[in-house]
Amino acid sequence: MAKEIPDLVAEVRAGTGKGAARQARRDQLVPGVVYGDGKEPLAISMKYNYLIKHLKAGRFLSTLFNLKVEGEKDVRVICRDVQRHVVKDTPLHVDFMRLRANSRINLFIHVTFENHEKAPGLKKGGTLVVVRNEVELEVNASNIPDHITVDLTGLNVGDVIHINDITLPNGAKPTIDRNFVIANISAPSSLRSSGDDEAEDSAEEGEEE
Repeated sequence: MAKEIPDLVAEVRAGTGKGAARQARRDQLVPGVVYGDGKEPLAISMKYNYLIKHLKAGRFLSTLFNLKVEGEKDVRVICRDVQRHVVKDTPLHVDFMRLRANSRINLFIHVTFENHEKAPGLKKGGTLVVVRNEVELEVNASNIPDHITVDLTGLNVGDVIHINDITLPNGAKPTIDRNFVIANISAPSSLRSSGDDEAEDSAEEGEEE
């Protein structure tokens, strides 16, 4: 499930502080910093449109990148924060953390559901109610999964899917130490309505007696 590590290109930022950051933004660059792994922080900047493209692609904060900066060795990083303008929601600053291949980090991983057509409960008109569409996992930096998969085969109305029901990628484990719910298959609305009506009728009959 691990995918190829994509490249991310940046350049060394000349100068630090608010003045240099403002100048970078005027030049259509987004200032940032790379820190961690016991090394000195590296001030960088990225082209605004280039960063926007990656942000719109999704899962920017859970993707391991191979950061390429001219004059520096390539390094594996993960974005830890994107500071945005409070009104325009445009990126103002990005923070990246250096990672070693054996580093372990907590990331939110997307949950996908497959084999809807093989779930009897859905065929009967039941509804898949997703409680968590992503799950925070502790993973190895060299093996970050793109997603985790829930197989709906054989599930019926009333069935509940817990985290322990899912086969996680090697080396991955939930950050929450309990068997929390991922999703469930609820009854069709028609059945829920008839059930409510029957309950009301029973209550009324009891009152008449």
